[in-house]
Amino acid sequence: MPAYTSAPAPKPGDVAGTLRLLAFLALAVALIVLDHRGGWLAQLRARSEVVVQPLWWLAGLPGRVGEDLRDNATTRAQLAHENRVLRNALLISGARLARLQAAAAENARLRGLLAAAQRGGLDVQLAPILDIDLDPVRQRLVLAAGARDGVETGQTVIDAGGLVGQIIAVAPRSATVLLLTDPDHAVPVVVARTGVRLVAYGEGRSDQLRLANIPLSSDIKVGDVLVTSGLGGRFPAGFPVGSVVALRPDDSRAFLIGDLRPAAQLDRGKDVLLLRDRAPDAATTAPAPAAAQPGQAPAASAQRTTAPATRSDAAPPRRPSPGASR
Repeated sequence: MPAYTSAPAPKPGDVAGTLRLLAFLALAVALIVLDHRGGWLAQLRARSEVVVQPLWWLAGLPGRVGEDLRDNATTRAQLAHENRVLRNALLISGARLARLQAAAAENARLRGLLAAAQRGGLDVQLAPILDIDLDPVRQRLVLAAGARDGVETGQTVIDAGGLVGQIIAVAPRSATVLLLTDPDHAVPVVVARTGVRLVAYGEGRSDQLRLANIPLSSDIKVGDVLVTSGLGGRFPAGFPVGSVVALRPDDSRAFLIGDLRPAAQLDRGKDVLLLRDRAPDAATTAPAPAAAQPGQAPAASAQRTTAPATRSDAAPPRRPSPGASR
């Protein structure tokens, strides 16, 4: 072999590749120079970004949807929790408001009782109501005060409106009140406007009393106020009993029958007032015996100076039979 051999001739494909590389380099340099001077390549990139932006938004849509779902779930749970908290707070506030309203109403009733006692200058005792029985055939109250508290049978019971009833039974720590609306109860009354004396009977309803056998000539009309007359010695005179709401003839057409609305609030309230008797001292009211004159016998010291007391447990007047005539 000869010691010197010439380099192989380049292939046509290699020359073409080198020329393409040089051409690309020249084009790149030209584009760089043109972009540096005119900035048209930046404008081309901006326009291409506008074209490609919907693709980017579509590519990021699943991620955004998942994030929104997580945020919505968190917000919903938070709102549900806040709703429960607010609902509980509203219920508690409503309960407190109801208690405050009840306390305000009870305070107003107690103020009314106190004002009624102060207006009349009465010696009264406040007694809370323990139980109530408003059956049509039995109208009773049970008070949480009894003999140990000084309650006695026959005491008059009132409230801020007027007459409630009377004590009929006393236990050591409780007492029973017969309401004036009881069917077996009757109250002597007088029309405050004219002074006409009548009797009010219970009807077994807490909102109604009845006047029976009213003479047609009696000066009584709807709206008249009736008060206790004091007859019979059971109830003191002057306490409101009710007001006339209706008048109608009885079956015989000889008398009138009147419906009364009780002045006392028999179906509400938690306390009543018990009247205490202010009996005068016998030592101060009894007249002193006259001094015996010489030669005369001394006056009999055992002679009674007062009339016998009226029975406080006298039975109420019997109801007249229907159709009674004058």
